[in-house]
Amino acid sequence: MSNRYTPLKAATAAVALGLMTFCASALAQDVTISDPHNIANLRGGPLVETPDAPAINKVVNSDKRQVRNYPDQPPVIPHKIDGYQIDLNANKCMTCHSRTAVGESQAPMISVTHFADRDGQFLATVSPRRYFCTQCHVSQDDTPPLIQNTFKDVDSVLKSGSE
Repeated sequence: MSNRYTPLKAATAAVALGLMTFCASALAQDVTISDPHNIANLRGGPLVETPDAPAINKVVNSDKRQVRNYPDQPPVIPHKIDGYQIDLNANKCMTCHSRTAVGESQAPMISVTHFADRDGQFLATVSPRRYFCTQCHVSQDDTPPLIQNTFKDVDSVLKSGSE
């Protein structure tokens, strides 16, 4: 192994120096928490208590397409997918959403972008990089948001800007 200077060694040294400086400053300040029971968190209770696990929320199973919030957002799955096999051997989603099945199933066909390989060449079947649907598409749970959300979709932003 060489003792030459390399960017990786320099980066490692910088991280180690930063970590030592941080630890030294934290020890010098003698930070104490007077009452750990009063620390606020997203769970809504003290950190020292272990609350019961919340009930599992129900999956939206309406089969109605959800409105997308921004361009190129992957559509959410509007039905249950419990027990769907999606692996190297099979993809249950293709039973209804493949090009050949949509006539009978009336499900929306997967986007033509799913047939393009990384070089932009279109294939006769789904591209291997788009084969595992749940990498991008998720089921929608019927649940309230965990925190306050002020997100506005692109149409609302455009509308408010034109007024």
